[in-house]
Amino acid sequence: MRRGVEVSGHSKWATIKRKKGVTDAKRGALFTKLGNQIAIAARSGTDPTSNSALSMAIEKAKAANMPMSNIERSIARVKDKSAVQLEEITYEGYGPGGIAVIVEVATDNKNRTYPEVRLAFTKHGGSMAEPGSVAFQFTHKGIIRFRGTGEQLQLQAIEAGADDIYEEPETNETVIYTAANELAKVRSALIDSGVEVVEAQLGYEPNNIIKIEDAETARKVINLMDTLEDIEEVTNTYTNFDIPEDINI
Repeated sequence: MRRGVEVSGHSKWATIKRKKGVTDAKRGALFTKLGNQIAIAARSGTDPTSNSALSMAIEKAKAANMPMSNIERSIARVKDKSAVQLEEITYEGYGPGGIAVIVEVATDNKNRTYPEVRLAFTKHGGSMAEPGSVAFQFTHKGIIRFRGTGEQLQLQAIEAGADDIYEEPETNETVIYTAANELAKVRSALIDSGVEVVEAQLGYEPNNIIKIEDAETARKVINLMDTLEDIEEVTNTYTNFDIPEDINI
């Protein structure tokens, strides 16, 4: 059953992150993250026309204004036998207020990355968790973000196969969730209907949202997520909190 436009099942972290933008100091780290995602996707084929995962990774990089030369170098890494191979790892944890957090990394040295992730949690009032103890609070989904809001775009998204639709007026964008195995098909249908897709990837939709009720906890939560995002090997973070508009952070 499809739900209408709402925010109850959509964490505000992604919206907050996009509103904050990317500073020049962090742009290099962002390009490293995006390059790692491209390199991993390219393992299944270096032609984006036949590799939808690579096409989506390139799309995301272009939306972040990553230079084409960087994109091409990232794809070429898969053919370079001397290049350090990346390992994909998913960590789980809890943050202030009991929020659940999933952290995806792409690293060439997990013995370096794990302590960094663990320190981020402990520094900001959280803790790492055993595999599976957090993930059950999320559903693996396709996530698509596109420009614009409004009823017409909602109808196009539903026609394309969206399960859940969430408008983000702050960024004039809409986020939809799809079945994981329908991601490429829904993305193609949206593009064919004239929708400007900004980003499409597999990820996690929270099953329930935890509402942060006070400013101090809200600041701790944002600081935790910012610190995790600052780790160069972290490619994606997913969480389940919402901060009401009347809380000043």
